[in-house]
Amino acid sequence: MCVVIQPNMSLKSRFLKPGDDIYAEDRSDVDQTSGTTFIYNPDRSLSIEKQRQRLPVFTARNHILYLVETYQTTIVVGETGSGKSTQIPQYLREARWSVDGLIGITQPRRVACTTLAERVAEECDVILGKEVGYSIRFDDYNTPGTTQIKYVTEGLLVREMMADPLLRQYCVVMLDEIHERTLYTDIVLGLMKKILRRRKDLRLIISSATVDADHLYNFFNYNTTTDKSKDTATVLSVEGRTHPVDISYLEESTADYVKCSAETVMKIHSKHGPGDVLVFLTGAEEVETCVSLLKEYAFSLKKNEGSLLILPMHGALTNSDQLRVFQFSPPGVRKVVVATNIAETSVTMPGIVYVVDCGFVKLRWYNPSSHTDALVVVPTSQASAIQRAGRAGRTRSGNVYRLYTEEEYNKLSEVTPPEMVRSNLSSAVLNLMALGIENMLRFDFPSPPPAKHLSAALDELFALGALTEEGTLTKPLGQQMAEFPLPPQLAKILLVSGDFGCSQEILSILAMLQVQNVFTIPRGQECHARANHRSFQVNEGDLITLLNVFTAYTKHGESKQWCIKKFINHRALRRAVEIRARMEKILVNFSIPVTSSEGGVDAVCKCITAGMFPNAAYLHHSGTYRTVRGNQLLCIHPSSVLYTETQPQWVLFHEVLHTSQMFMRDLTVIDPTWLLELAPHFYEKRTLQD
Repeated sequence: MCVVIQPNMSLKSRFLKPGDDIYAEDRSDVDQTSGTTFIYNPDRSLSIEKQRQRLPVFTARNHILYLVETYQTTIVVGETGSGKSTQIPQYLREARWSVDGLIGITQPRRVACTTLAERVAEECDVILGKEVGYSIRFDDYNTPGTTQIKYVTEGLLVREMMADPLLRQYCVVMLDEIHERTLYTDIVLGLMKKILRRRKDLRLIISSATVDADHLYNFFNYNTTTDKSKDTATVLSVEGRTHPVDISYLEESTADYVKCSAETVMKIHSKHGPGDVLVFLTGAEEVETCVSLLKEYAFSLKKNEGSLLILPMHGALTNSDQLRVFQFSPPGVRKVVVATNIAETSVTMPGIVYVVDCGFVKLRWYNPSSHTDALVVVPTSQASAIQRAGRAGRTRSGNVYRLYTEEEYNKLSEVTPPEMVRSNLSSAVLNLMALGIENMLRFDFPSPPPAKHLSAALDELFALGALTEEGTLTKPLGQQMAEFPLPPQLAKILLVSGDFGCSQEILSILAMLQVQNVFTIPRGQECHARANHRSFQVNEGDLITLLNVFTAYTKHGESKQWCIKKFINHRALRRAVEIRARMEKILVNFSIPVTSSEGGVDAVCKCITAGMFPNAAYLHHSGTYRTVRGNQLLCIHPSSVLYTETQPQWVLFHEVLHTSQMFMRDLTVIDPTWLLELAPHFYEKRTLQD
């Protein structure tokens, strides 16, 4: 088939696929042979159409469609904000690719899935969840048989592969934001390479703002000859349209970048003209602290000084709270978005003119020797700093304030290491096992993980009862753990909760672990807030304390006023309620009895031990804690209810945070005999000799 590319093709034009009737669109809006309604919507508003045509990617529309038709893999490199994530799926839909199956777009973050799907649904003039939908953990807005464009997190796509290994319901899969190199990014890349060999009709689009295109080209190109006409992969570069950005550095490093960030925003508001501000911090706790500081400042502003709309942005917020940052601020109001690196590349917020970059990021690092997976606050990379700065030049010239010196910037690493080489691989290995890939060492990863990490993951899964001695998934526990959208340890706790008669309580605890900053401590009310928080605290630890908070919240009708009175984060509790309801549905589908321990706390703690037993630590005679595995030195985090003079002898921790020290968070006090009872294959009793 000969295809003629017309440079000035309008949005109404339709790019033909092989087998299409070239006269069908002239006859009618309905294909007379198949009865299928054409995708083009003549009622699309002119303003939306104009906006779409102004995006940099629009000039490459025809080239993209031609390359997708000609090559099995198309790598599109273009700056964030060029329109790749929203426009390429629509171009494919307008070209009638959706007639043959779903157009799927992966995103590394759930907030990107929801916001992009909402925007594309608006541009297509359809109802979200119908022709355009999304799937994220615990949320599914799709209509089988109707949805044509589907945004999905990378982890959810892997779970879809468990039910449909060849992704037969998809005709095009677009892997977006590949440069973030999350754990599931590399897994999906490796799996897609296997699928493409089996499905020659499937098309893959790889989209990224900054990526090593040559590496991916070689990874997906099956042509081993010198004849370029036989290539199965190709690369297309889309030029962005950005405005000048002035970058300012500190003369001296700051000791408190959270406080410095708030002060910088205050100076911007007092000295600079209109324009919204985006602040980058490392985690939800820092975000909420900075938001509190800024709200105090905003409250003291005079009428002639304008007003501030201060909004947090992090992954623990509900979808509705996350979507608020994408709304335009009212006239005369400056919007200030305080965000984690979730706002670095995946989403584009309107109106951002000023960016405040703290210079740090929170990454997960796994130590296979001590078997601890710690959240570590480390300096960001130069690539991330450039991405953050790019947020300021989308609509007009902007300013970036880096809270570190220029010398420190020059010393930063060029790129952030992929998650695959620095993370606990238990979840990844479990999912790959469920897909029938039993030899991890021979699986084709874009960045092969360290052998020690793979070995440690296999050991942990075997200890949890997910793998047999032959290295296959156990039935039904291992298979169900792979299907549950939770880390293996938490999935094990939930799946055995029916045996301990406390699934109601475990559902509440695990839902609370999915949100952050449950307790609020407003400045000036610290004593009052802590006094209220103590009413929920118990000697059994943080997880039982969270259970008490959730139980009291539901008992008081999920009241926002009650949350304010008790200094509890209502947004976090509301999200926990949503997550709990979805987890309970999955539990019912697995025929796990949903029962309550009726206040029996030992059953709950023993159930937690059944899954978290690898994360056991004991109080050493030196006054510090040490892990049973690896003898890693740990301390109790100051935010824990167990951060008291009287320290328990044995605890389980949910995660480790590495800042000035290695801190354990989300603790549960246990009886050491439970370790021998519930994990005799993992622990044995010995006398320590120092």
